[in-house]
Amino acid sequence: MKAVIFSGTTEGRTLSRAVAALGADVTVCVATDLGAEEQGCAPGITVRAGRLDAGEMTALLQGAALCVDATHPYATEATRNIRAAATAAGVAYHRLLRPASDLPAGSVVLETAAQAAAYLAAKPGNVLLATGAKELPAFAALDSARLYPRVLPTLAGITACEAAGIPHRNIIAMQGPFTLELNVALLRQFAIAAMVTKDGGAAGGFAEKAEAAARCGVQLIVLRRPEEQGENAETILQRCRELL
Repeated sequence: MKAVIFSGTTEGRTLSRAVAALGADVTVCVATDLGAEEQGCAPGITVRAGRLDAGEMTALLQGAALCVDATHPYATEATRNIRAAATAAGVAYHRLLRPASDLPAGSVVLETAAQAAAYLAAKPGNVLLATGAKELPAFAALDSARLYPRVLPTLAGITACEAAGIPHRNIIAMQGPFTLELNVALLRQFAIAAMVTKDGGAAGGFAEKAEAAARCGVQLIVLRRPEEQGENAETILQRCRELL
């Protein structure tokens, strides 16, 4: 049985190994070289790195028995393309979706990074941006000296910060998820007044970020998670067992 898993997440990596252990021929698609590095090598798994459009996804899915979308909860464009490709290829689509978090009382919940920037324009103090490098352009109107983006330690991450005019001394290039203690240390080190984040769930270290903000008296600003329905890993694994 051939299974194609679109991944780049912790749960996607775990599922791919479990499906391969059942005896399936698994292709894991990740968007970046870092994703391929994190996926690593395992028997029965072929890793394909690089972004694919809907047509390329459809071609890849030909002959597959199963398509699993294990991308990040906020990767809405990728999910839309994967779903469309699975339909076009006539392959069963399954969405592996990590559970949403309980947001702490006092959190400011907004729809977009642009709304977060508008909110922060009227607030003083330094800002930790834990939303990813792609969201940096939305904060261009703010004083860049206030901004401390936490991005992946890749050329793309650093380049995005430079393009946004972020001072190099403000760039926090690290790969998470992060412990509570490290989050607290960063908030105190850079005198952070507000932190903007996405609800990455337990796998993304959201609880540790929220607790650190509470301990340090930092305003937590959460970009609202897109609404969608998904399944857990065990449900998808059971479907694989049935197909095998």
